[in-house]
Amino acid sequence: MRIFLTGGRGMVGQNFAEHSASAGHEILAPNSDELNLLDFSALSGWIKKQVPDIVVHAAGRVGGIQANIREPVAFLIENLDLGRNVVLAARQAGVKYLLNLGSSCMYPRNAPNPLDEEAILTGALEPTNEGYALAKIVVARLCDYLGKEEPELHYKTLIPCNLYGRHDKFDPKHSHLIPAVIHKIHQAKVDNAAEVEVWGTGNVRREFMYSGDLADCMWQAIDRFESLPNYLNVGPGEDNSILDYYQVVARIIGFNGTFVHDLSKPEGMAQKLVSTKRLDTWGWRATTTLEEGIARTYDFYLRGLKA
Repeated sequence: MRIFLTGGRGMVGQNFAEHSASAGHEILAPNSDELNLLDFSALSGWIKKQVPDIVVHAAGRVGGIQANIREPVAFLIENLDLGRNVVLAARQAGVKYLLNLGSSCMYPRNAPNPLDEEAILTGALEPTNEGYALAKIVVARLCDYLGKEEPELHYKTLIPCNLYGRHDKFDPKHSHLIPAVIHKIHQAKVDNAAEVEVWGTGNVRREFMYSGDLADCMWQAIDRFESLPNYLNVGPGEDNSILDYYQVVARIIGFNGTFVHDLSKPEGMAQKLVSTKRLDTWGWRATTTLEEGIARTYDFYLRGLKA
């Protein structure tokens, strides 16, 4: 197949391209200098010229809680414009298959866990990442609406839980929880620090999946696109407390200090665990354990420091 991949330089995009299933396929993943996804005319013309069999939309402005709180306008506008342009340009070019990546941030903050796909738009969003969530919801709904108006278009959305893995961002200003914790605890070990700060109580619960597993699910989705639901949660189906993640990272890195809690810092939703009922029925499951995934991610981090 000829696959147009947006976000090919990001964590998800690089894991997707590195997956063994990519062999035999042609992946077109131009960088932002080669193709500006925010320029609809240029994007539409490029897709018409390249004639991909399917579009995989993995591009986006992403970041952890600090970045989302600091820059809500950018997270809303950039992700909305990226998604809208990619989806509508694909439609204009006559591309019949599109795989869109959503986010578990799309779910209401007070929705019961595990989060079923039907819960989207049933309540208020988590304020700390509302802009990002709104953009993801609109793009997912746009895919849904186009399929209803034009049944020949199969534009579907995967909704992954929180991710981490190879090619992640480790700068605390931009990173998600696990890469931020890896960087923080590694630095504490190097500095012989006695303690590491944890935002909040550490009791809120989050679900994390190794990005290589998401890539595997994405390739399964492409291979079995006709059976793919319009919305499909993707996650391991189990969560841990924030403090649990700190402890696993500390064990892998070899940090023996203590954790102190800054209770003035925001923690976000009390729990965010996606339901895997639909995923189980569809027939896919994540296989990388938390310890395996963090060990691989830490190895990638260390090699980056040596580069």
